[in-house]
Amino acid sequence: MDAEKTRAEVNPDLMGERLKCNFNIEEVTYIIDGGRDKTLQRKQDSGASEDSVPEECLNLKERYENAVRKSCVYANIVKNELLEITGLEALGTPVLRRTADAFFKEVSPFMLHLGMFVPTIIGQCTPEQQAKWLPRALEMQIIGAYAQTELGHGTFIRGLETTAIYDADTEEFVLHSPTLTSSKWWAGGLGNTANHCIVVAQLYTKGQCQGTHPFIVPIRDLDTHEPFPGVKVGDVGLRMGFNTADNGFLRFDNYRIPRENLMMKNAKVLKDGTYVKVARHGKLTYGTMVFVRVTLVREAAFNLAKAVTIAVRYSAVRRQSQPKPDEPEPQIIDYPTQQHKLFICIATAHALELTGAWLWRTFEAVLADMRGGNTDSLPELHALSSCLKAISTSDSAAYIEQCRFACGGHGYMLSSNLPLLYSFVTATRTYEGDYTVLLLQTARFLVKAWEQMESGNPLTPTLAYLALGGAKQKVPWSATAEGIIRSLQAVAAGKISSCSDNIKHLMKTGMCFEDAWQRTTVRLVRAAECHCRAVICHTYWSEVKLLTASCSENVRIVMEQLVHLYLVFWALEMTGDPLEVYHMGLVDAFDLRDEILQSTLGAYDGRVYERLMAEALKSPLNDAPVQASFHKYIKPLAKAKL
Repeated sequence: MDAEKTRAEVNPDLMGERLKCNFNIEEVTYIIDGGRDKTLQRKQDSGASEDSVPEECLNLKERYENAVRKSCVYANIVKNELLEITGLEALGTPVLRRTADAFFKEVSPFMLHLGMFVPTIIGQCTPEQQAKWLPRALEMQIIGAYAQTELGHGTFIRGLETTAIYDADTEEFVLHSPTLTSSKWWAGGLGNTANHCIVVAQLYTKGQCQGTHPFIVPIRDLDTHEPFPGVKVGDVGLRMGFNTADNGFLRFDNYRIPRENLMMKNAKVLKDGTYVKVARHGKLTYGTMVFVRVTLVREAAFNLAKAVTIAVRYSAVRRQSQPKPDEPEPQIIDYPTQQHKLFICIATAHALELTGAWLWRTFEAVLADMRGGNTDSLPELHALSSCLKAISTSDSAAYIEQCRFACGGHGYMLSSNLPLLYSFVTATRTYEGDYTVLLLQTARFLVKAWEQMESGNPLTPTLAYLALGGAKQKVPWSATAEGIIRSLQAVAAGKISSCSDNIKHLMKTGMCFEDAWQRTTVRLVRAAECHCRAVICHTYWSEVKLLTASCSENVRIVMEQLVHLYLVFWALEMTGDPLEVYHMGLVDAFDLRDEILQSTLGAYDGRVYERLMAEALKSPLNDAPVQASFHKYIKPLAKAKL
């Protein structure tokens, strides 16, 4: 933390707000991080350095080169730890998660190398294939991307058009992009960085299509980095954000790869072209997908924490209006409307961080079951990771924008970092699973669980509340945390029950299941949202009770008040009064260094106006009193005769 800065350097209004805090900020930091040891590890990992020139003043090539440089520096730091990764359990390895997190935070061209390429090798390769590919990937001898989405297909995986036709004579697969829409699109790191790629394509052998399968495909020469003949690859063009992620396109023209490059843990093609499928192939592919979604839940929390830290600190510095003529302009943090905007953002960042940590532990437990051959918990984990990824990224995007609104005109400055945070997080709402599609995946699990309950079958842990009653049971309102959570669970149960009943009713009229499902999708999305809210609220409350059990009383009180604020907010009865004097301590507890926030408005010292001016002076348009465009265009215009 930047607390070592002297009081003389810190804005006095900001210092005054900090002096109101009556709880131990470090204790709250340890709660958010999951313990003191993890706080220390996070600080060790967050060695970002402040660039002298704002990235927005660099051109696209300069930004890319800078991102590659920083990624290589970090990769060299963690390379030795990464080499210890082996086996399926490695998906739960802290160093893999931390490194993937770091690359996500930096919007690195290596983001999908450790976020998808390496986890897919771990999850879908045989031990022999892992021995060949994994050490090279972890040593960064090869850099990988993951290409599934196509120009014409995203969510509908069965509709992918890229083909991989097996040639038994040469024991090779022939990869081909038969149409423009079959071009692989959006893959991070693919444009200019990766030399290998996991390509998801329709597998054909002996004249039959066996569906989509992943292949490890070399796409560039390791020495020259030139694309191989038959491979066309490049950058997809400027995006709203993520411009250093190196998103690329990829096309194949009858490009050949060895048979062994099919990732064969879950399905094989023998030399003669015989297709051999491993039982429960579909379920076993969940591991990599869930790894990414779990990472994104915590990433959403982290970026919201940055945004609300910026907004709260700025709100303590900014003074506005003069309600009472003889008194100074009040700090905008003292206005109830400003508190109303920001306190829920603080609570949501806490809720998502603790829920993300719980989801990670759940993921580790399911991986342990999988090592023993038990995949029974995978469907519930898939449903959980789907809805939590959807809700967390959507909420974070909305609240980051709310933080920008709370900072007025200065929040629109790129130097505030709020527009950049928004453009980053809003993309996560779509990639690795669209919001609506993921909620409908969760809804299928919910409806099936409801029908199983009606048949007398046991419920999974996160759906145990369904047994307490659905639409036909009214739950008495209670203002306690447990009462609010039970009420939210009852709402979710009622909506799930209503969806199930509606589908059955439509089918009785002669409609097929899929048509009945489609007619119910708006309600199904809402049911999944309500279920996810109930899970987050229950998890947040349970985690806070557990983690504050040994904390000081003041920390326990403020953390419970924050949970109550979150619960009441989602029960549509908002209040933030108990937290009025604690806002600064709560955002300081996120322990986000100035180098991480990268904001003129949210720096620890609160010197907002000095930083805004200093940042303005860095603009290349200020490098000379007169720009060349004046002499080239404006001056001749003034002299031109009509």
